Amino acid sequence: MQLVSLSYDYDPLYSSPQPWLVRTRAYGGVLAALSKYGKVANITRINYEGEITQDGVQRHFLNYGGKRLWFPGKLHRLVKSLNPGVVIVHSLNKPLQVIQLRLSLPRKTRIIIQNHAEKPAKGIRKFLQRVADKCVDAYLFASKDMGLDWVAKGNLASPKKIYEVMELSSIFYPIDRKTARSETRIDAKKAYLWVGRLDTNKDPITAVKAFLKFAETEPQACLYMLYHTAELLPQIKQLLDDAPNADAIKLVGKIPNDEMLYWFNSADFFIAASHYEGSGTALCEALSCGCVPVVSDIFSFRMITNDGHIGLLFPPGDETKLLNALHQTQWLDVATEREKALAYFTSHLSFEAIARQIHQIAASL
Repeated sequence: MQLVSLSYDYDPLYSSPQPWLVRTRAYGGVLAALSKYGKVANITRINYEGEITQDGVQRHFLNYGGKRLWFPGKLHRLVKSLNPGVVIVHSLNKPLQVIQLRLSLPRKTRIIIQNHAEKPAKGIRKFLQRVADKCVDAYLFASKDMGLDWVAKGNLASPKKIYEVMELSSIFYPIDRKTARSETRIDAKKAYLWVGRLDTNKDPITAVKAFLKFAETEPQACLYMLYHTAELLPQIKQLLDDAPNADAIKLVGKIPNDEMLYWFNSADFFIAASHYEGSGTALCEALSCGCVPVVSDIFSFRMITNDGHIGLLFPPGDETKLLNALHQTQWLDVATEREKALAYFTSHLSFEAIARQIHQIAASL
């Protein structure tokens, strides 16, 4: 089966393939794994025009400049020339283009749309999503409940087309803990890790407040916070200035992506307090290294933690419940939770697992 993966979005920051392929490894690994089931092509819009084959994937780079492709006839002719049995479109926010894609392809070609954190639209885009729904054979959401929300809001007609498949995986893996800690300099007896923006959706304030209270009775615990945007950093620093045990939280800041391998393998627990996520890249990466999750109970995190059977869940924004969960970590069998995390990652969240799920869905359509 020939499969074509495409995105209508344009990224002007990349003017050659290799940096782009490195940047998108968490997605590209899925395509490479899919190539074991048949021919795979990928169509990407960056500031480069050309074609290469890498990891079994035929990659077409198109450069139409920054203009929006409301009527992408040339792109669709390329798709058709590849004679795909299945086309995967990334993003539900391109309904007009999907309608045109359907009209340009043979009826036997199946169209699958992968959700990437988009929420149900309103107004004219909602109308177009409802029309485009008639052209689509399946939708992939990191959590089926997220897809059902689209049905409940009337943007999609039926839950029958919705499948639960993670949108990306992790390039990281378990390594020796001593080796990892020699790189990160973490020496806490119980190390907790935060990875993500310091914005209101990620809600670091709730995490910091709860952890400071937790550290009052667990002085050997330390939270290391890694972040690449710092919207709420002044508020966090104020909380630490006012806390007698401020040294329980280390504001590490931005870390090069490749070095994250050592941080995930240095920590015992991973904390995330998000109110909404399309999937959960950092959480997935944490599990791939055996880091035990203490995360908010949202749709995507529930899926990634096997419905809460790995680690601990707490209601988003609930400082008290997070504090309770942190206290529970003192009694968890970390070795057992680690093995559960690694096993679930391999069976459901790895590149091979995601590719297998997509192949099975495509074959069933």
